[in-house]
Amino acid sequence: MRADAAPSTQALRGWQRKALVKYLTAKPRDYLAVATPGAGKTTFALRIAAELLNDRTVDAITVVVPTEHLKIQWAESAARNGIALDPRFSNSDSQTSAEYHGVVVTYAQVASHPTRHRVRTENRKTLVIFDEIHHGGDAKSWGDAMREAFDDATRRLSLTGTPFRSDDSPIPFVNYEPDEAGFQRSQADHVYGYSDALADGVVRPVVFLAYSGEAR
Repeated sequence: MRADAAPSTQALRGWQRKALVKYLTAKPRDYLAVATPGAGKTTFALRIAAELLNDRTVDAITVVVPTEHLKIQWAESAARNGIALDPRFSNSDSQTSAEYHGVVVTYAQVASHPTRHRVRTENRKTLVIFDEIHHGGDAKSWGDAMREAFDDATRRLSLTGTPFRSDDSPIPFVNYEPDEAGFQRSQADHVYGYSDALADGVVRPVVFLAYSGEAR
């Protein structure tokens, strides 16, 4: 029988703790966290996953990522946090070992067989984590597939490194509001920007060095 997720021993950064408390207090079905690259979105998401597994809010985890190599990275990070994710799950084989808490798949993989993923989501209380969810807007078919596959998910946690806007096809499970120019902008539940990360010493400053010549 599969074990519960082990409590993470990795210390959380300030923004991660604030976002975690906000999430666990509100208990939202959908949550969008915007955090600058390198800030620790993966660690934050896996901590939420562990909390939801341990209190039985969910029974399974599905992580959706943009590229194949990220499947391995997520699985390795999850393993360090006591969560077993199968990065080799295939659409052609709907079964995965009971030793796993869930799977890691790509947006393209979901788009190629959304019904397969919908059935898996319907059968168990599932937390779906969308890594860099703005990629869900790379093709309209991807957004449609996300909606079909994960509309019945118990919880959905969306992550991105930058705010984004909807031009034609809004990305599922994201709230939008018009900005000053009238464009529909994504509305995050928690934002940790580059200036915040720079002040906390989480990221390095970006410096442009001038060697010669003139610029205007």
